[in-house]
Amino acid sequence: MRIYAPMGAEFRINMSETLKSLSGDKDGMATYDYIVNNVDTCLDSMPELVENLKRVDISGQFLASTARFLSAVDREKFSSWLTPLIEGAIEKDRERRYIGSLLQAIWGKDYMDRADELKAEDDNFRRIYKRIYPGNIF
Repeated sequence: MRIYAPMGAEFRINMSETLKSLSGDKDGMATYDYIVNNVDTCLDSMPELVENLKRVDISGQFLASTARFLSAVDREKFSSWLTPLIEGAIEKDRERRYIGSLLQAIWGKDYMDRADELKAEDDNFRRIYKRIYPGNIF
């Protein structure tokens, strides 16, 4: 005899199994893929997913990609997760291979026109800008 759990309980069990599986992610790609493929249903699991990305993504590639993706999908809905993703990308991307793409994706195509304003009001913008354009910081 099979016992059926309420839909919410079944979802929590499946999500728990998914998070356990993603804890074995080697570089962040599986976690990024999961977020992309489940963007409509993963909001409640974002704390664990972001922490997993921060733990396994050694280059910052998937942290930056996830920030760009979530910002493009629904910046307001995912706003509380953009900062930790961006901070993680800044910390991990020492070679500046991925963080430069965040400037336009997060702060808009006109970020250069507003660079002084953005440097004054957004620490993450300032940190990235300083690394990408080291001679133009002030």
